[in-house]
Amino acid sequence: MTLLMPRPFATRLLFEAQKRPDEEVCGLVAEDSEGTFVLYPVQNTAENRQREFEMDAQQQVAAMRQMRERGETLLAIYHSHPDTPPEPSAKDLDALGYPEAIYLIISLNIKGVLEMRGWKRAENEVEEVDLKVMA
Repeated sequence: MTLLMPRPFATRLLFEAQKRPDEEVCGLVAEDSEGTFVLYPVQNTAENRQREFEMDAQQQVAAMRQMRERGETLLAIYHSHPDTPPEPSAKDLDALGYPEAIYLIISLNIKGVLEMRGWKRAENEVEEVDLKVMA
C-alpha cells in the first residue's frame, strides 16, 4: 500500500509535532470526497506525554462526529515521537484499534527534519506503508 501525501499537509503535521517538541502530539487525519486531507488535532491526555499518547476521548468523539457530518472518512491516526525513531512502540501496537486506518508516526529525533513513517495492521502483523510526499 502507498499513501500519497501533499507536501503542505506533511509540513502541517511536522508543525503540529514541533508545537510540543517534548511530548507526543496526536490526532486524526480524514479524507474528504475530493481526496483532500483534513487534520483533526486531539489533545494528548496520557500521564507520561513524553513517552506515550492517549487521545482525549471527548475531542476524539467530536472529531469522528464532525467527519461523519462532513462525509469524510478516517484515513490515519498520527502521533509524534519527540526523541525516538518513527517506529511503533509495543504500547502503540496494542492501541491499534482502527484496522482501516494508517498509523503515522512523526519523529523529531533529528531537529527540523521531518521523519515520518506509516504503519498498517494486516491481520495479526503490522506492515510499513509506503509513504510518498508529493511536491
